[in-house]
Amino acid sequence: MKFMKLGSKPDTFNTAQAVRSVTSDVSYDIIIQLKGYKYLLHKFPLLSKCLRLQKPCTESPDSSTHQIIQLPADFPGGIEAFELCAKFCYGITITISAYNIVATRCAAEYLQMTEEAEKGNLIYKLEVFLNSCILQGWKDSIVTLQTTKAFPGWSEDLAITSRCIEAIASKVLTHPSKTGLSHSCSRRGGRDDVSFNGSNGVPDSAKHKNSSKGWWAEDVAELGIDLYWRIMIAIKAGGRVPSSLIGEALQIYASRWLPSKLVIPEVDSDISGEKTSKYRLLLESIVSLLPAARGSVSCSFLLKLLRAANLLNASSSSKMELARRVGMQLEEATVKDLLIPSSMGETRFDVDLFMAILEQFLSQGQSPPTSPPRTKGRFERRRRSRSAENINVEFQESRRSSSASHSSKLKVAKLVDRYLQEIARDSSLPLSKMMAIAEAIPEFARVDHDDLYKAIDTYLKAHQDLSKSERKRLCRVLDCKKLSMEACMHAAQNELLPLRVVVQVLFFEHARAAMAAGKVADLPANIKALLTTQEDDTSRAAGSFSTTTIAPTADDQWSVSGLKSPKSKLSNSLKIKLTEDELEENGIMKASKLKNLCTIPSRPKRMFCKLLSMNKAGNDQKN
Repeated sequence: MKFMKLGSKPDTFNTAQAVRSVTSDVSYDIIIQLKGYKYLLHKFPLLSKCLRLQKPCTESPDSSTHQIIQLPADFPGGIEAFELCAKFCYGITITISAYNIVATRCAAEYLQMTEEAEKGNLIYKLEVFLNSCILQGWKDSIVTLQTTKAFPGWSEDLAITSRCIEAIASKVLTHPSKTGLSHSCSRRGGRDDVSFNGSNGVPDSAKHKNSSKGWWAEDVAELGIDLYWRIMIAIKAGGRVPSSLIGEALQIYASRWLPSKLVIPEVDSDISGEKTSKYRLLLESIVSLLPAARGSVSCSFLLKLLRAANLLNASSSSKMELARRVGMQLEEATVKDLLIPSSMGETRFDVDLFMAILEQFLSQGQSPPTSPPRTKGRFERRRRSRSAENINVEFQESRRSSSASHSSKLKVAKLVDRYLQEIARDSSLPLSKMMAIAEAIPEFARVDHDDLYKAIDTYLKAHQDLSKSERKRLCRVLDCKKLSMEACMHAAQNELLPLRVVVQVLFFEHARAAMAAGKVADLPANIKALLTTQEDDTSRAAGSFSTTTIAPTADDQWSVSGLKSPKSKLSNSLKIKLTEDELEENGIMKASKLKNLCTIPSRPKRMFCKLLSMNKAGNDQKN
């Protein structure tokens, strides 16, 4: 800390509780009143250096009485700053540091202690000390800038604030090895919890090794949001600090000033409206400072900001900006971070906000890679969808550029299905929103449907008042061919599923079991083709980008339409059941018949085994 001592010490400045005077052989002839204090002083030393005091003394020159001057209650710096100025006028030594230079400078400006009054006056000396010493030091610059908060108008008019900001930003833009500053000296003592969720971070020594260029972040985080925002704007404008360090600094600042873990329960009466507005302004300012580069801040940090923005009722532009940034790196998110409480109270979690995030992720314009065109027709269709000249070159480039996109979409598909499992427990979640999220994921991204089935099962359990048509709509997104054996066993005994889904599950499971047992010849040709196509699609999804789904043909005996086809030999027994299911949906039959069929898992299994054996016998007779 830099200090400046001005003047000699010829007189003694006595201090009383309400009356303050200078011990001298000359009787006082001027009384300065300020905030309940009376200063018994002398005209000559004061008037020779303070132009503002000359005018009232000139207007009443009667020397027989004591001149009384009343200073305003908002005198900058108060009694402490005035005493420093008065002592300087008397030649008494005063000590100036980063803690009081702003107050003293503003007081001297009010008293007009300029060079016009006397050469080498207080303003001149303070300016020299500020520019040559205070602003050259890191900690002094920050302390001085902090003290300007008490005198915002004066500090702005005297350019003290702007000079401090420029000095701090220039030091940040300089490489740490050139600043001559010690990390341990400039950091706050005893504070290691810089992680955003309030947990203790790694020791400072480890932080210095990993992010020595970010030594300034914690010190600057002590400033209020208005000053901090201006410093960060100046640092970003310099273009020398990596965006990752800007993001790290913003995370440290959010950890310092926003509530712990950003959990603000309903913004209730415990938090006053004034405090809520303060948090909202702080949050929106942080959002405006986020670097444009993707990955400059973690997805977890963005989601915590979004959670706070939702609870604080921040501006829609701030929330949409956060949603856009989260969507750009959604594959890094966790389900826990995505469960943002709803501020409206309609549902437990803000599903609309998640849908906005998912929409941003899907609208990044990265199309999934596909296998090279095998036929001319398919090649021509692909060429018509492109505007480039060289199709072969662009095809290879598109595969390379979109491989990362495909991988991220596979991760996001898993993430979405697990998110659906969590929100499906909410009894107030509308079916339309559940389906909108489930159907938003491209077919190629879901390699298996186990997580999706769990989400559907959870939703059906929490919404048992759904009609049959609503349950069918919900299950329409489910692909039974992509269920594991465990999921198929559960679905076959699930009373809440529509009969059609149970039938399809059992058909495909028995067909896979027959193929695994080496009884491929026992299956009809179209069944083998369907299952082979399914295996090809699964393997292709792991290494390529097929978005094509196999549409069941009318002769497909394993689909619902195939079961209803008169050509299907396996459908005779179940066609009646499916017809009854359709009539029941129209209110012609009672629901008990469907329940009786679905609640006995052994019955349909025996029936399907019998049907398979009947089909085998029929094929043998043909041969």
